[in-house]
Amino acid sequence: MPPIYNRVTIIGSGPAGHTAAIYLARAQMEPIMFEGMMANGFAPGGQLTTTTDVENFPGFPNGIQGGELMERMREQSVHCGTVIETETITKIDITTRPFKIWREGTEEQPEPTDTSTAIVFATGASAKRMHLPGEDIYWQNGISACAVCDGAVPIFRNKPLVVIGGGDSAAEEATYLTKYGSHVHVLVRRDVLRASKVMANRLLNHPKVTVHFNTVPVECLGDGNLLDRVSTRNTKTGEEGVIEANGLFYAIGHTPATALLKGQIELDEAGYIKTVPGTTHTSVKGVFAAGDVQDKHYRQAVTSAGTGCMAALDAERYLTELED
Repeated sequence: MPPIYNRVTIIGSGPAGHTAAIYLARAQMEPIMFEGMMANGFAPGGQLTTTTDVENFPGFPNGIQGGELMERMREQSVHCGTVIETETITKIDITTRPFKIWREGTEEQPEPTDTSTAIVFATGASAKRMHLPGEDIYWQNGISACAVCDGAVPIFRNKPLVVIGGGDSAAEEATYLTKYGSHVHVLVRRDVLRASKVMANRLLNHPKVTVHFNTVPVECLGDGNLLDRVSTRNTKTGEEGVIEANGLFYAIGHTPATALLKGQIELDEAGYIKTVPGTTHTSVKGVFAAGDVQDKHYRQAVTSAGTGCMAALDAERYLTELED
């Protein structure tokens, strides 16, 4: 069976992917989206499907559940004319024209299942986690990987909180959380902070922050519904302890979902797709990157949606000029 040809293909189904889909469909570009089935460990819709209350996405004064927000975006994409396939793309070849795309289960076949003139890559990034005992029980019930997203949630207000990590991200998130928590404990596995000197000094001198050096979390504990404490171990002495905490925030980095592109496109040292500043253009003409897969700084739903819009406009312009 010959490959199915599409003018523009969107890989990924978070805010970036769906915003790109809405704009491209309205521009009559006839986009197809591969939303993935547990791609990168997430259900269709991406990271937001694992989030409960989303209070910082414009248009929802009373907040909205992450899963519901993504379902609404999906409905809008379909309403505008996007074809959505609940399949995962496991292989692509962007060294030839048109680009070649293989759906899951067909990657060993010599011929692709699909081809496309343009691709919007919006596969996101996943937060690194330690998968501690009890973590699955309290994920989004006291455990998070985004202080800016979740820090203001009522269960964290005026409560002791824990941040894991010793770099700039951990310092920023811990400082941010002091606005809401009663006290913030930062667990650093080494005897020094990796954060820049300015960020480290700010953290160490903050009256609402205690930095625990040579300390790692061991287990997440609670009442079965909400987290209320974290057990710890000193990496030098082996001494064990417990910190009362109603929130645990990971700040140990993210992994961008770019494995499909390695060796075919320019990535930075952390594996994020490099884009031309101010655009979503990548090092390969016709391939555009949007959302967290190219953004290691902001990582917000609304900024992902913004770059999804940019990618759609860039792709539309590219296709129009190509076809003229």
